[in-house]
Amino acid sequence: MDIRQLQYLVALAREKHFTRAANACHVTQPTLSGRIRQLELELGVPIVERGQRYQGLTQEGARVLKWAQLILNNWASMHQELAHLATSDFGLTGRLALGAIPSALPMIPYLTQAVRKLHPHIDFTVMSMSSEEILRGLDDYSLDAGITYLDNEPINGLMATPLYTERYSLFVPAGHALAKEQSVTWRQAAELPLGLPTSNMQNRRIIDRAFKIAESRPNPALETNSVVNLYSSVKLMGLASIMPEYIVGIFGEDPDVQAISLTSPNVAQSVGMITADRDPVAPLIRAFREAAASFSTHGISAVQMANQKNT
Repeated sequence: MDIRQLQYLVALAREKHFTRAANACHVTQPTLSGRIRQLELELGVPIVERGQRYQGLTQEGARVLKWAQLILNNWASMHQELAHLATSDFGLTGRLALGAIPSALPMIPYLTQAVRKLHPHIDFTVMSMSSEEILRGLDDYSLDAGITYLDNEPINGLMATPLYTERYSLFVPAGHALAKEQSVTWRQAAELPLGLPTSNMQNRRIIDRAFKIAESRPNPALETNSVVNLYSSVKLMGLASIMPEYIVGIFGEDPDVQAISLTSPNVAQSVGMITADRDPVAPLIRAFREAAASFSTHGISAVQMANQKNT
């Protein structure tokens, strides 16, 4: 058994197609199929359900895949550690894969900036994901870290670092009847034509729970998993929307959009970084954890951090 066999198996499980997996590994399809078959012979168990097309992994194959992902993760971490020792003056290098809930995406640059101040040669791949997708990505090693809610749904078995508290505002067009109000209730907001996150987003489940506490039920005119699209729906479609209050700072002063505090109930959610609780910790993930811990101890609210952009 060698590393390449494990890489081919992980690629096949990810792509769910022999030819696409082979292309991703830069080998021919017969080479990839042959090496996985060789792995089956060496381990003495069937790994792939046989058929003309990829039909999934056997029960034994699913367990082999878990071990393959763990071995490949540790193999990559070892190379990171050795590379750092060999080039300690140059600092850590590599790429971190991050998954973030859509509402947190505007805040990611503050965190990645903190990492790059210490390690300027670390690069990032940032993907918008639901909280469930983030958990799956951490489990199957396709993500190094996630930015998600910490106190709303279970994150068992993971390392969590709080980053900031998310509160909500009602966003309306500047000419809206409520635009001059200092605050509105969730019950008032439920009566408006709203743009809201899609139902698969944890952000939407938080919003729905607030409406339920307010004994009201909205009928959204638009649903989307994009914060940018929600903001645009207010600005261009004339809808109202419920978004994190720091969006005001991210998009800057906008004469066409007004944000109003939401009350009754007052909703606040902790957002933080989560990583798998593994030992040893990969150097890049360790650096990201340290930056997140420093980031979270500054005591600056999400709104203040966002507004720094405009001062």
